[in-house]
Amino acid sequence: MPASAVHVLVLGGTTEARRLAEHLVARDSGVRVTTSLAGRVAAPRLPPGEVRVGGFGGPEGLAAWLREHDVDALIDATHPFAAAMSRNAAEAAALAHVPLLALRRPGWVAQDGDRWHSAGSLAEAAGLLPALGERVFLTTGRMGLAAFAGPALDALWFLVRSVDAPEPPCPARMEVLLDRGPFGLDGERELLRRHRIDVLVTKDSGGDATAPKLTAAREAGIPVVVVRRPPVPDGVPVARTPDEAAHWVRRLHAPG
Repeated sequence: MPASAVHVLVLGGTTEARRLAEHLVARDSGVRVTTSLAGRVAAPRLPPGEVRVGGFGGPEGLAAWLREHDVDALIDATHPFAAAMSRNAAEAAALAHVPLLALRRPGWVAQDGDRWHSAGSLAEAAGLLPALGERVFLTTGRMGLAAFAGPALDALWFLVRSVDAPEPPCPARMEVLLDRGPFGLDGERELLRRHRIDVLVTKDSGGDATAPKLTAAREAGIPVVVVRRPPVPDGVPVARTPDEAAHWVRRLHAPG
């Protein structure tokens, strides 16, 4: 790695972040890539390049890290729902005077036959459930299950799918399925049938890895509660693909 290599810090944990690191490491010899992982997943898939695990201590801590490690560009490739981290990244980039890009996969779009119900938060999604079904396939991850743990939902049964085991508070009647995507359509169909699911709850994460559940729900006529993603902080440019993000890095630091 040349001493003059451009240092890019990628706030990762997503498939797009890993693919971006792969792209930059394989094709851009003049780029040094460090990926930061939050450490919430027990056995994450590590990207190529340098990797750090753990938090920064808020925006001031991240800004200090950017300065200390001579970071030339910051890419927020966290999950579309990691709103707090995205806000911290925007504030830290401004404090350290480092260019910031958000890498966000496009959200899902409803198709003919979908029975989608939009919600602005997990709490709002939970409030919709009693009128929609009794057996819930909850695919919002292990964080935020407290929103579905109130006595108003004690009559409902939940199938909770997550990568790692959830911690209390959790729904009163719950079965946990530990699994990691990508998921296939046949498997999602069977899951809905076997557990007699009559309503699905998901975040609008976008991407292909977990989209088959939406097709399976459409085929079965099952309503889907879709939690809307938070907006990217004001003024932060957005790339939709790892290739777009890599192009931004090259253009940002091209000679002249």
